[in-house]
Amino acid sequence: MKVFATGGTGFVGSHLVDALLDRGDEVRCLVRDPAKAARVFPTRGPHTIVGTLTDEAALLAGCERVDVVFHVAGLTAARNRQAFFEVNADGTRRVAEAAARAAPSLRRFVYVSSVSAAGPTTRGRAVTEIAPPRPVSDYGASKLAGEEVARAAPIPWTIVRPPTIYGPRDMELLRVFRLARWRVAPVFGTGTQELSVIHVRDLVRALLCATDPSTERRTYFASHPQIVTSKTLVKAIHVAVQRTLGHDPEGGPLIVPLPAWFTRAALAAIGGVAGLAGKATVLSPNKGDEFLAEAWTCLPTALERDTGWRADIPLADGLDETARWYRQHGWL
Repeated sequence: MKVFATGGTGFVGSHLVDALLDRGDEVRCLVRDPAKAARVFPTRGPHTIVGTLTDEAALLAGCERVDVVFHVAGLTAARNRQAFFEVNADGTRRVAEAAARAAPSLRRFVYVSSVSAAGPTTRGRAVTEIAPPRPVSDYGASKLAGEEVARAAPIPWTIVRPPTIYGPRDMELLRVFRLARWRVAPVFGTGTQELSVIHVRDLVRALLCATDPSTERRTYFASHPQIVTSKTLVKAIHVAVQRTLGHDPEGGPLIVPLPAWFTRAALAAIGGVAGLAGKATVLSPNKGDEFLAEAWTCLPTALERDTGWRADIPLADGLDETARWYRQHGWL
């Protein structure tokens, strides 16, 4: 199968490309930095096309006569709302347009969205695909706009919304793993926020299943069925890190609750400094409602029903593997 992937050198994209190569697909990747692609895929690799989501020629070359497009690239941190929409919405439109023009036999356009596009829910009420989306951040709104672009495109599409993703190569939760070395675990609010999570390899299998005929023109959540609180998650990360370091994890970490007023003040300060420096940060005032929501939980039952997919990597095993990978690669 011929495949074009955007974001192929990123966290999720690199694992997706590995899986595609493992099964013998012909893979093309849009990359901004060829040197990074060589580092991510040192012994084998996809055919790389150098460009960005604004490069029409590169997108057309990537999409030329492919069977499937996986649009994984996106911004999770940006300087302002406009920057989010330029990449997550306008970028999606450009990729979809290129696919419509250059891939006449396209089987599927798979858009990797986010649970942030759906918005938060309340404790004990995991969201499903039929719930009206209510994003509470610029990031979530831009991912929802990307979904709307995909749905309007004259191509067969499937949208996958993952929750918190973890696993080897992840840079986001790495901060929490590093804090766990010192037996410290900050949590937003009281630590009772409920979360759905998914290991990156389980997500990759979900993305591959999203090319099945049964998934056309459908939107899915892809998550592990286990729901955890933020306090439970950071404690589990603590155990994984301490075991990896050869230490006794007993006693647990020092849980440091960050009350709402402190969280919002800290985000305002961090966002202000980043803005003055002209840098993007995920820790912006706009993310306060995300960090302090009661729950970010979703049900993967629709994807399970339609494809037989199921997330099967237990949280403890996945966190142990992630901690070991960080340690082996000098990240921890």
